[in-house]
Amino acid sequence: MLLQISGGTMFFGSDDLFENIDFQINENEKVALVGKNGSGKTTLLKIITGEVELSRGEIYKSGNLSIGYLKQNAFLNEDHSVYDEMLTVFAKLIKMEDELARLSDLLKIDHSEANVERFAKVETEYSYLGGYTYQSEIKTILGGFGFKEDDLYRPIASFSGGEKTKIGFAKLLLSKPDILLLDEPTNHLDLKTIEWLEGYLAKYPKAILLVSHDRAFLDKTINIIYELEHGTLKKYHGNYSTFQKIKKENYLRQESLYKHQQKEIKRLEDLIEKYRYKKNKAKMAQSKIKYLERMDKIEDPKKADTRTFKAKFHSRIKGGKKVLSLDHFSFGYDHPLGEVTLEIQRGDRICIMGDNGTGKSTLLKTIVGLNKELGGYKMFGHQIEVGYFDQNLAALNSSKTIIDELWDEFSDLDNYAIRSVLGAFLFTGDEVFKELNVLSGGEKVRLAMAKLMLKGANFLILDEPTNHLDIPAKEALEEALKDYDGTILFVSHDRYFIKNIATSCLVLEDGKMTLYEDGYKDYIDERPKEEPKEEINVPKPKKNIKPKAKYNLKKIEAKISELEELLEEKRALRFEPEYYHDNAKMQALDDEIDDIHNLIHHEMENWEAAMIEKEEMGL
Repeated sequence: MLLQISGGTMFFGSDDLFENIDFQINENEKVALVGKNGSGKTTLLKIITGEVELSRGEIYKSGNLSIGYLKQNAFLNEDHSVYDEMLTVFAKLIKMEDELARLSDLLKIDHSEANVERFAKVETEYSYLGGYTYQSEIKTILGGFGFKEDDLYRPIASFSGGEKTKIGFAKLLLSKPDILLLDEPTNHLDLKTIEWLEGYLAKYPKAILLVSHDRAFLDKTINIIYELEHGTLKKYHGNYSTFQKIKKENYLRQESLYKHQQKEIKRLEDLIEKYRYKKNKAKMAQSKIKYLERMDKIEDPKKADTRTFKAKFHSRIKGGKKVLSLDHFSFGYDHPLGEVTLEIQRGDRICIMGDNGTGKSTLLKTIVGLNKELGGYKMFGHQIEVGYFDQNLAALNSSKTIIDELWDEFSDLDNYAIRSVLGAFLFTGDEVFKELNVLSGGEKVRLAMAKLMLKGANFLILDEPTNHLDIPAKEALEEALKDYDGTILFVSHDRYFIKNIATSCLVLEDGKMTLYEDGYKDYIDERPKEEPKEEINVPKPKKNIKPKAKYNLKKIEAKISELEELLEEKRALRFEPEYYHDNAKMQALDDEIDDIHNLIHHEMENWEAAMIEKEEMGL
């Protein structure tokens, strides 16, 4: 057990955020904490890191427990290069390198047994702690986050805020804390980086505590889920899909039990009403009343706090069959980022995919007229009305209130209609008078969706619509868009959302567009596969080999020299982009290096046995 919370309670004023919860993380467990926005997930993370204390309850941590989490502005000196900043994680290994160099020089003049033993001890610990792999590991992880070789030697100050976050993330992964605590780690990462991160975390040798709204990411990385809901914490074994299945089964079971109990209650109440005023039956009626009072009532699952917004998108007018025609349509800023030729028909739901920086959002902005076209042809179909969602939500940042924002755009609606729409998107009571500039990201998304719904457009163009939404809100948006009778063109990194909504995928890469007409599965099946790695036949050392008589010392020494040369060649490969940009290839290379180490160790045992035999024979 690494960490345990027992009877944990947290309250603010008179309100309990959660009460009497139990939570535990064991070694090597991959744990996710899920729940709606505002359920207390962030507070629980702060309790675990020690930033916040429990109102009541106990927290236990194993001795010398290290908890790593990503901090903003985590760099003491931004004049450091990226590579030098990563090296600070390995200060102990670098100190050991200095010690090994000193001992190596000393052995040249004093080859005493004590010095040999000291060198062997330091070298063994150095190897165990990753001394021969940490430099290539730095390049592998930075490569996974999309940094090129030249980026490693640029000062941190020269990078954007998002890039600095990724540098800090890489440093955190390299530090390998006992519990790696990650809060929404896939935010602002493109699909390629997310998939790399999934593979890395799946093999992470220690415990992980993860908060994420990325359902596909949770499926690939974790095996235990704690759900924080209605102030309680419940544990589930399995990934997110398993958790969803269990939740649904539990809901249906409770619904069935509730309906059965309600029938029984109704039967008893009818019985009581029939006999309570009859002298010869009054005693029986009283016993039924007491039985009802003692009965443990099953809660109606529909009445549980499952608040999420309820949208129903619809087209005000049907519009033409041909929605949008693009022919060699060029987009970008001072230079073109890409060119696309595409025909969008009524009912299409097309997802634009690609790495960060490839121009996905720029393409959408250019289509809706917010950016200038750089060339080519664009034509909307007959009576096509566009509803645009901007991921930056810049328009929702003023001192206007929520209700005024809606009323100013839809002035023909009365107060009841406006309040009804806002209520459907979870803005109730005095919340409708909140100013836009104090709204959270999730609240702004809900308000933007309310405006889109009222507009009744027949062509929705959505740029990262699931950003800032918790999982229930994402699922509510998915259900609303599935029932939508119009056409959708959208950008998203959320694979669950893409799989549920997209009928086809348009992938932007190196300025070129590739259309996968059968959706996300088609894209996964057809995208270029990794080249199979070249197999290098390094023979495995046989186990329990006893030294043979009459060793050939020269042959053994030649074999050791050959293996040491091979070892250096393999170590050098760790610094090749082909390997440190490919986690699978790097893992295979590390396995080969381990095999060679084992062979050298085996041959060294043979050499020692041969030397003893030589001394015994007096040679």
